[in-house]
Amino acid sequence: MPKNSKVVKRELDDDVIESVKDLLSNEDSADDAFKKSELIVDDPEEKDIDVEKGSDGDRERPAWNSKLQYILAQVGFSVGLGNVWRFPYLCQKNGGGAYLIPYLILLLIIGIPLFFLELAVGQRIRRGSIGVWNYISPKLGGIGFASCVVCFFVALYYNVIIGWSLFYFSQSFQQPLPWDQCPLVKNTSHTFVEPECEKSSATTYYWYREALNISDSISEGGGLNWKMTVCLLSAWVLVCLAMIKGIQSSGKIMYFSSLFPYVVLICFLIRALLLNGSIDGIRHMFTPKLEIMLEPKVWREAATQVFFALGLGFGGVIAFSSYNKRDNNCQFDAVLVSFINFFTSVLATLVVFAVLGFKANIINEKCVIQNSDMIVKLLKMGNISQDIIPHHINFSAITTQDYHLVYDIIEKVKEEEFPALNLSPCQIEDELDKAVQGTGLAFIAFTEAMTHFPASPFWSVMFFLMLINLGLGSMFGTIEGIITPIVDTFKVRKEILTVVCCLLAFSIGLIFVQRSGNYFVAMFDDYSATLPLLIVVILENIAVSTIYGIDKFMEDLKDMLGFSPNKYYYYMWKYVSPLMLLSLLIASMVQIGLSRPGYNAWIEEKAAEEFLSFPTWGLALCICLMVLAILPVPVVFIIRCCNLIDDSSGNLASVTYKRGRIIKEPSNLEGDDASLIHGKIASEVPSPNFGKNIYRKQSGSPTLDTAPNGRYGIGYLMADMPDMPESDL
Repeated sequence: MPKNSKVVKRELDDDVIESVKDLLSNEDSADDAFKKSELIVDDPEEKDIDVEKGSDGDRERPAWNSKLQYILAQVGFSVGLGNVWRFPYLCQKNGGGAYLIPYLILLLIIGIPLFFLELAVGQRIRRGSIGVWNYISPKLGGIGFASCVVCFFVALYYNVIIGWSLFYFSQSFQQPLPWDQCPLVKNTSHTFVEPECEKSSATTYYWYREALNISDSISEGGGLNWKMTVCLLSAWVLVCLAMIKGIQSSGKIMYFSSLFPYVVLICFLIRALLLNGSIDGIRHMFTPKLEIMLEPKVWREAATQVFFALGLGFGGVIAFSSYNKRDNNCQFDAVLVSFINFFTSVLATLVVFAVLGFKANIINEKCVIQNSDMIVKLLKMGNISQDIIPHHINFSAITTQDYHLVYDIIEKVKEEEFPALNLSPCQIEDELDKAVQGTGLAFIAFTEAMTHFPASPFWSVMFFLMLINLGLGSMFGTIEGIITPIVDTFKVRKEILTVVCCLLAFSIGLIFVQRSGNYFVAMFDDYSATLPLLIVVILENIAVSTIYGIDKFMEDLKDMLGFSPNKYYYYMWKYVSPLMLLSLLIASMVQIGLSRPGYNAWIEEKAAEEFLSFPTWGLALCICLMVLAILPVPVVFIIRCCNLIDDSSGNLASVTYKRGRIIKEPSNLEGDDASLIHGKIASEVPSPNFGKNIYRKQSGSPTLDTAPNGRYGIGYLMADMPDMPESDL
């Protein structure tokens, strides 16, 4: 290049620099001079540039310390509270063991392909959800912002559940456990059992009155519950401290938070199997009811569970995978994490119903004793003849089998009069058929079962510590789905953003720790995430398969992974998954439209739950949650279509990144294009003239790509390629 030629600074954005770094990192080690060269963007306003590891001058993008740490992070995010208290309920409700068939089918059709898609785009583009979808299609850049909003809504109430677990954990260090028996009330004349507790149960009373001190309706705020406020603050402090350094701090915690729940589940399973009635619970759980499996509702609920179990659409999967090496085998990761999630759900189901079988056996024994006493009274009163009772029956030590024998005899003899006797059949299946999920399972049914365990405080501590770790693992991924895309897009300091995010979430989260807070948790759980996330994932699928192009995406994956992904994913992404997701969206909208919007309120006088409709302002809030979550998608689309953002600036220069192709769309270029390499003037740069092409294939060399120094490259071409899609980062 002539010394006196005009030098023009080329404004390149982050991905061009990353691409050059990727090129340099793959060159032969013999050429030190070429390896040390790099493109420098002389832009005083852009100093913080994320580049791949190996740059001395730029801030390095964090990376996982090991593959194990990354897998544990993904497992910790996907395996959450839903695996413990949602999956067992759905399994019992929808045909027992038969439910596993539609779940596995939908895991293969929806779960694994879409999980692989999110892993791949995050690892390929190395950005959070905002940067990834802005790169794929600028007009659909709102997908990333929608994911952030949904993550924030979910984080608000999810951490409240961790706060509840912290409260129960702190109360478990005493013998007997505080929810073991109903409290006694003393007045001037006598002592009696608390009426609300007597009408319900000790664990139910403790949950609603002692822990939540719940109001009778969502309209009765009742002020803050100071115990839960402190627990919520503690939960957010834990999350903030773990996330403040990003994956450098949270990654190390993953070793404990992801593995400890499995230790607890296995210990619980072994202990439960040694208790009476546990086998009855497991047998009841996995007895297949094939006729139920054919109902459409079963498939809809299975699809929804697959969808949320893997954390699709939240942005956490994309954020975690963006810290991977570019050649990481994310196809294997997708299958591995998905099946770990599935087997965790099955393990949790075994534990839950082994424990509930033990609990049902205890309740059934009490039922037998109470009804045997009633039969003895009826015999004394002459309502039942002693002659019909078999001689070997001893009512003072009657077994369950003997009671069922007596019950059947009385039912046959007293056909017309039998209903008036008010005898119960005392079947263990009736107790196991009482489906419980969510907080009802964790804080009522399971806690009641643990009061009958030997050394119950120890098991209570272990159980709630497990819930805390399950919740924290999911929270790390959820917060990462907020922090990473914002840091990548707006270049703010991660530490400051993390603290601000946690403080803001705690402040808003105070609505969940007032006396009516449990009703708001139910509202957010039902309306803030389901439909918005479905829409987000549908748009993700469409953006990759249709707008970017499924063929180009498969070619990208081949270049990134070093092998072609299974053709199965091609057909899933292009045809099957979009149709299944649209069907699920329509079914979910129909279900929401047909169901009466409301919540289960705890009525103190009745000591029972009662379904109440949301007030007008509650309905408005439900609608606002859904609209706000999905609003960024049309807003960004309109902004892009109307060109309300100037894309010709340096920061928004149109750049396309593909392995083997890097294009800089001409933007305010004058004369010959040149770049300053390491700040040198043009005369000092041993490089050929850079025109429209930077690296071109040399004539006479049809198969080998040549770098500017004459050495053979690795397939990177920098040239004008009009068939490539634009990306605005």
